[in-house]
Amino acid sequence: MSAARHPYEDLIDHLTSTTPLGQGEAARVVADVLAYFSETTEEFVRRRHGELKRHGFTNDEIFPRIAAELGARRVAAPKLSLRQLRRIIYG
Repeated sequence: MSAARHPYEDLIDHLTSTTPLGQGEAARVVADVLAYFSETTEEFVRRRHGELKRHGFTNDEIFPRIAAELGARRVAAPKLSLRQLRRIIYG
């Protein structure tokens, strides 16, 4: 019986061939990056607000900064029902 392949095995292989990372380390990096970019918009806003507050920023400084960051950030897609998916396709 063959072992199941990691869904991002090609990326892990790429990282191990272009960096000093081993297989396990590369797999952890990939998992960390995927987790980072799987945040919803709401999770991202809450996390960044807390981080910036801890660094002494005021809300007047924080909210414009988060708004600018959101424009360049990839966030997880919202969960869509089957009906919503169909409406995207068929209107």
